[in-house]
Amino acid sequence: MKNRIELVKEWLLKAEHDLKAAQKLLNSEEDLSDIVCFHCQQAAEKYLKAYMVYLGIRPPKTHEIGYLITMIEEKDNKIASLKERADILTDYAVEVRYPEDFFIPSDEETKEVLEITLEIKRYVEEQVKVK
Repeated sequence: MKNRIELVKEWLLKAEHDLKAAQKLLNSEEDLSDIVCFHCQQAAEKYLKAYMVYLGIRPPKTHEIGYLITMIEEKDNKIASLKERADILTDYAVEVRYPEDFFIPSDEETKEVLEITLEIKRYVEEQVKVK
């Protein structure tokens, strides 16, 4: 079984991969905003789950960003400042992936989603100290 720090590092690596994918797709000539937003949501979720593991909280199998932040608040109430804005990321976990709920985010929405994801990344990186 992996130790907690190894697991945190793996969550952070997976988050970074999703973020890099989103940034590369954003710079693509095609309009892939739905996929960009999906990868941003995935990155944010993984950054939060890395922080949860770091804090000794077992991450649930959910894409609900607000719920993850609520769980973290029990050990870090400062993270609450991110919740309202970050909760919109949850919409991009499923809705943009399937035809029934499919929509194409606007350029403005896509930029906002990336900004929120980067805020979460910065916050988590400030809190999580691993080598």
